Amino acid sequence: MTAYESLNPTQQIEYLHSLAEKALPLWSMTGAILELIKYRENAVFKVKTRSGKQYALRLHRPGYHSDVALLSELQWIQSLEEHGIDSPQVIPTSDGHLFAKIFCNKMSADEDPEIRQVDMFAWVNGEQLGSAENGLGNKPGKVRDVYRTIGQLSAQLHNQASQWQQPDGFQRHAWDLEGLVGETPFWGPFWALDSLTDTQKELIDTAKNSIKAILNNYGKESTHYSMIHADLVPENLLLEGKRVRLIDFDDAGFGWHMFEIATALYFIQNDPQYEVAKTALIEGYREHRSLPDSELSLLPLFLAARGFTYLGWVQSRQETETAREMTPQLVKMACDAAGRFLQGLNEVAAS
Repeated sequence: MTAYESLNPTQQIEYLHSLAEKALPLWSMTGAILELIKYRENAVFKVKTRSGKQYALRLHRPGYHSDVALLSELQWIQSLEEHGIDSPQVIPTSDGHLFAKIFCNKMSADEDPEIRQVDMFAWVNGEQLGSAENGLGNKPGKVRDVYRTIGQLSAQLHNQASQWQQPDGFQRHAWDLEGLVGETPFWGPFWALDSLTDTQKELIDTAKNSIKAILNNYGKESTHYSMIHADLVPENLLLEGKRVRLIDFDDAGFGWHMFEIATALYFIQNDPQYEVAKTALIEGYREHRSLPDSELSLLPLFLAARGFTYLGWVQSRQETETAREMTPQLVKMACDAAGRFLQGLNEVAAS
């Protein structure tokens, strides 16, 4: 455990606030008011300048993205905005850089000084379209509208990414075979989670091997593989009037388009309105981009793979309270998704 992780939540927030204050002069915003609005792994602060302008400052967790990868994320966001997709406007530092690095004071004698990446965006007004925690509610009309919008945005995003000429040196992680079910998955070895029973481990291993065999022959043509947002859920869509803006590109990387769709649907699979949401998302997607039934047939596979990534996420963070609280639910969901995927394979083999 690092010195930072040994701090209690209040101390961590105070520490992050001090780092955000240290970053403000890089944007010539000394004296601006800071308000913490999100703190999970990255910390996001609302910045209000003396003139009343508002921005969002993002303080990154150490070690998740290299400098090249973060620059690439910001370049893609800029290109989406130019393509007409409402996304946050990147605010360069006063000397023209898309992000900066903060060198922090040593917190203990045994650790090297911490380095934090920090970037800033124009403030995005609007309300979240929804949240996985609160469920979909009992208004099918609203559910259809929300998930049709998600489908439309997904397709528009994939249209842009499939045709976009990436800048020299562009580099992002990949939600591909290796990143999902390889020997070193991007979010960690999900099969090594301590809380898994032997039966659950056997189920996951069987599903993992089947997914690997299918994806090994799937291919990465631009028709179904490109840069994806990889977290396109209602929480990351802000509605202002009739404008819908897409935020939080932290997990964006290369991946299959069906993985994008699976991510949008993953946490609502047990909701009574799930079929309404799924149908609306597919209809919205097909308004802007082809989605053959042969691709859709892989949805159970990608739901299972998405579930495995969340197990990898908690496996690599087992010392945190958040991971401990979420593990039982994520294990059940992942095993259920893996079971449905394997059942589907068995039914196809028997037919």
